[in-house]
Amino acid sequence: MSVALFIPCYLDQFYPDVAIATLELLERLGVDVVYPDGQTCCGQPMANTGCTADCAPVAKRFVELFSEYDSIVCPSGSCTAMVRHHYDEYFADDDPKFNHVKSRTFELCEFLHDELQIKELDVQFPHKVSVHQSCHGLRELRLGSCSENMTVREDKVRNVLNLVHGIQWCTPTRSDECCGFGGTFAVNEADVSAAMGRDRVADHVASGSSVLASADMSCLMHLQGIIRRESAPIEVMHVAQILAGRNPKRVANA
Repeated sequence: MSVALFIPCYLDQFYPDVAIATLELLERLGVDVVYPDGQTCCGQPMANTGCTADCAPVAKRFVELFSEYDSIVCPSGSCTAMVRHHYDEYFADDDPKFNHVKSRTFELCEFLHDELQIKELDVQFPHKVSVHQSCHGLRELRLGSCSENMTVREDKVRNVLNLVHGIQWCTPTRSDECCGFGGTFAVNEADVSAAMGRDRVADHVASGSSVLASADMSCLMHLQGIIRRESAPIEVMHVAQILAGRNPKRVANA
């Protein structure tokens, strides 16, 4: 299996360790990973702001670049959802390259859970952890159950993290509530976005958690800003970093 790694632009620019951790994890699991040169943004920011014409060439470049690989793995639920659920308007229904990319693009935890079906990990993380489930992950990729839908689904993010030894789970009161980021929503509705984020941070802190984990660094970027401003006693980590054996910063810097 040839697996192409797609790294979202905000990870490339601001959180490169998440990309490195993803690569390390996949290679440790025996996956032959390729990083296609020339990859760019998936186009989600343009699409979210209604600039669909500007998004079209970006989507077409993505499909052309990644269509030769058996699978595409991305450590971001929102970017994966963009490809799987919002590229249709840019391609014909019978476009073979698009249909292949659409069906074979996976969020990281989804790939580990459904495709690799991993059963064990030699990783220790003896810390109190709570999970933020992103809206794209739940509502579009169906990585778990959400409270407004009665369908019972496996929690793929939690299942994968359960393979890590020593995690002490903390559960927020509202485990599937939006953090308020929403990409351009955080710009257009800054006050609402910040209020939602503060509410989420408070909920996770109240659960006793010391590490707030998520499969979407975009959500964590928003929450991390609030945590820093309010000096909240919690830190954020992407799931890939935990699975790759990273320590929380306070431990690594001790």
